[in-house]
Amino acid sequence: MRAAPVTQTRSTCPYCGVGCGVIIEAQDGRITGVQGDPLHPANFGKLCTKGSTLHLTATAEVTRQARLLQPLQRLARGAQPVPIGWDAALDQASKQLARIITDHGSDAVGFYLSGQLLTEDYYAFNKLVKGLIGTNNLDTNSRLCMSSAVAGYKATLGADAPPACYEDIERAHCVFLVGSNAAWAHPILFRRLEAAKAANPAMKIIVADPRRTDTASLADLFLPVAPGTDVLMFQGLLHLMLWEGWIDHHYIADHTTGFDALKRLVRDATPERVAQECGLREADLLQAARWFAQSPATLSLYCQGLNQSSSGTAKNAALINLHLATGQIGRPGAGPLSLTGQPNAMGGREVGGMANLLSGHRDLANAAHRAEVAALWGIPAVPSAPGKTAVEMFEAAADGEIKALWIACTNPAQSMPDQRTVQRALERAELVVVQEAFATTKTARHAHLLLPATTWGEKIGTVTNSERRISRVRAAVPAAGAARHDWQIAVQLAQRLETRLRPGRPTLFPYAIEPASAGAQALWEEHRASTAGRDLDITGLSWERLEQGPQQWPMPHGAAQGQSRLYTDGVFSTPDGRARFDASPYRPLSEPVDARYPFSLTTGRLRDQWHGMSRTGTLGRLFAHAPEPRMHMHPQDMQRRGFADGELVQVSSRRGALRVVLQADDQLAPTRLFMAMHWGSEFLGGRGEDGQPLLGINALTQPAFCPVSKQPELKHTAVKIAKVDLPWTLLAMAWLPAERVLEVRQALAALMGHFGFASCVPFSNQVPLSDAAQTRSGVLLRAAAHEAPAPEVLQRVEQLLGLDGLEVIRYEDKRRQQSRTLQLQRTDAGALRLEALLLSGDTAAGTWLAQLLTQELAPPQPLQLLLTQGAGPPGGAAPRSPQICSCMDVRADSIAQALAQCAGSAGERLAQLQQRLGCGTQCGSCIPELKRLVQATDVAPTPETTHA
Repeated sequence: MRAAPVTQTRSTCPYCGVGCGVIIEAQDGRITGVQGDPLHPANFGKLCTKGSTLHLTATAEVTRQARLLQPLQRLARGAQPVPIGWDAALDQASKQLARIITDHGSDAVGFYLSGQLLTEDYYAFNKLVKGLIGTNNLDTNSRLCMSSAVAGYKATLGADAPPACYEDIERAHCVFLVGSNAAWAHPILFRRLEAAKAANPAMKIIVADPRRTDTASLADLFLPVAPGTDVLMFQGLLHLMLWEGWIDHHYIADHTTGFDALKRLVRDATPERVAQECGLREADLLQAARWFAQSPATLSLYCQGLNQSSSGTAKNAALINLHLATGQIGRPGAGPLSLTGQPNAMGGREVGGMANLLSGHRDLANAAHRAEVAALWGIPAVPSAPGKTAVEMFEAAADGEIKALWIACTNPAQSMPDQRTVQRALERAELVVVQEAFATTKTARHAHLLLPATTWGEKIGTVTNSERRISRVRAAVPAAGAARHDWQIAVQLAQRLETRLRPGRPTLFPYAIEPASAGAQALWEEHRASTAGRDLDITGLSWERLEQGPQQWPMPHGAAQGQSRLYTDGVFSTPDGRARFDASPYRPLSEPVDARYPFSLTTGRLRDQWHGMSRTGTLGRLFAHAPEPRMHMHPQDMQRRGFADGELVQVSSRRGALRVVLQADDQLAPTRLFMAMHWGSEFLGGRGEDGQPLLGINALTQPAFCPVSKQPELKHTAVKIAKVDLPWTLLAMAWLPAERVLEVRQALAALMGHFGFASCVPFSNQVPLSDAAQTRSGVLLRAAAHEAPAPEVLQRVEQLLGLDGLEVIRYEDKRRQQSRTLQLQRTDAGALRLEALLLSGDTAAGTWLAQLLTQELAPPQPLQLLLTQGAGPPGGAAPRSPQICSCMDVRADSIAQALAQCAGSAGERLAQLQQRLGCGTQCGSCIPELKRLVQATDVAPTPETTHA
């Protein structure tokens, strides 16, 4: 039988806000490949490690094990969910919501959505909640992402409209990156910045960040600003600009208001004070001020370091102040450009998908705006009472004020701060509905109803990226199982609720459910109509035009194309057309460090992971760069406190604790800690001394938020750290069939609560991406406890890893509670390989045994050494070095050997390294690390140099 042809579908990447175009390859209804779209202006064909592996997250094996494929109902808390039909599920949901609304009022329900939803999904939910149910309790995880950027734009420029575009990266003469590790969080834009710097070496790049991240590898000037002091740093830069006469008086007079108040405010931000409080050198402040103000064009790129703060709005506004004061806005290469964290946080803001917004960038607090939206929707009024934002919503649910939570496409049981409060909210709510593509999230375990949603490769609609560019999202394959589009679920719920809340009246939701493309287009066109005359006017754009290619807003009726840059005429989106200087005072951290909690913990992204890892966590290859959860600490702090690299520690804040392995990191400043935001309780757990489960990184973080944006201060938590004495340890690893590996990981993760500490992650054999069909996958469980758990726990681990059969060798010392169980297997070529292992009680030999397994090396002879050899490997083999390049599986030791053969300048040696090993030639995500290794490698003098 002839195979079906391979189809190619243009769509958009579902990860960060860069908004890269992708071409999805599919055959027989299955996604088989992905490549960057060379015609998409966001990425011109390039993809990062995450984007280039998207097809591997959509295999049949991943879909069957990780996806939510049918509606499920949990009949009792803690019970296993059972299948339920779509009609029954939606009937039950609408019945329970209507009961709660009738008994307790509309504000007793809350909807928590996601920046990963499409614009059409957002629009349908916004109309459902604010138009039909009659509450403004609709917020999204964009509150944790971009709400401070929104508030900063509105406070200064008058509208939530990033004024610059990606092309300005090439046009800039100075780039100021602050609070952004773009090298990892927005790698394709960082590739573009690298290329721009290479093409124009005179370009100045300033990076301000408490950590010396990979982004700083490109910096001409690095400012290690102390956590929370960004506002003071910006005020200090403006103080110097004023003192040196580097401001643009004509621009200030012609296009702004409020500068006199700001001048008075920054008078006290002297170089001496700013240097002392921000931890910076006065000379560096002066250099940064000079480059920023005197450059022909200065572009600022910024992200969560400014946003996730109790002073988030003030930080954003203070940076924009610098652009207004120097006239660095509204022209090529100049302006502030916030980097969006999620693929459609911008689109959600466009349709009013937050508790304080309405469609078309309207403000909920504005009576005229409410009336405009009510007229558009055909309802008497939009409710005026402020809605609960993310932190407030879960606090209200924990207190019993909100009775029902509808959660779509997000995982608050991992991502929200103060996890104890979030857990209490999910446990107390009378109704929790989780609308999800993946069944494996921690939030899904709390759901009364689980509703399967479509995901990347299946969805239809639009998204908007960081530069205001709207792109089409297209389906390459049918929906998996019984999954439905998010907007379809919202519309079908709304139609049922209408019969209960407004019987006999015309529907507010006349959208066709099938064909899905027609319903999505109708929703988008209604959104388009809502933008008429607004700052984001897209009445000149059509669905058909979007079929031809992405377009930027605004694009009003009659425009030939969208507008790349805003405010080119110096007229802003304010009543008088003038930008406003913001004179918010500097305020210190909401939770300062003290003698009891002396360390400042910050969180951030890993290079190859994204958010709660519900998608990226399905691929062992994406764990190679950062294989297991780690708490990073400066070596000097470790030495002073007697900690060793690889030691187990407990990190505690005023809200909770976690246990994790420590890792030395000289890229941090002393007294500061770092841990990746991804490590929730799906991958890191255990049970504390009080018997309570350990809930991952966000058990520590604080719910304090910016009073304007309501965005929580996730970038700083005051913590203490102590050694943990858990003498009984466990290490379990096994290669597993692709069709079982994710199910086994889930089952092993469910056992983590039996230990004082545990982590459970996948791994793979890391073949180059071009040979992905040869990938093998496995699972690693690491644990520690005061004493061995019940025997049935270890028996369950053995069973899951296939170590309970006859083809194993075993050593056991019951008196010491120690054992080794190993499975050996012959390959097709007859070679003997270690396939699985379980070390319990004493894992000193774990390093070399794990190396044997993961590298698929021949075991030592005689085989008894596998059971008797201690910590040192037979023959003294060195442990495998860390992976640097994921695409080509190039490791640090290979790079060091190759660099020893390279000569010339740093750029020439990097090029030779890439030519020899292929590292950095695919997605490019490893290039900053390669550059750092090149710089750190001594170059042997050439004979000519020696002779001279």
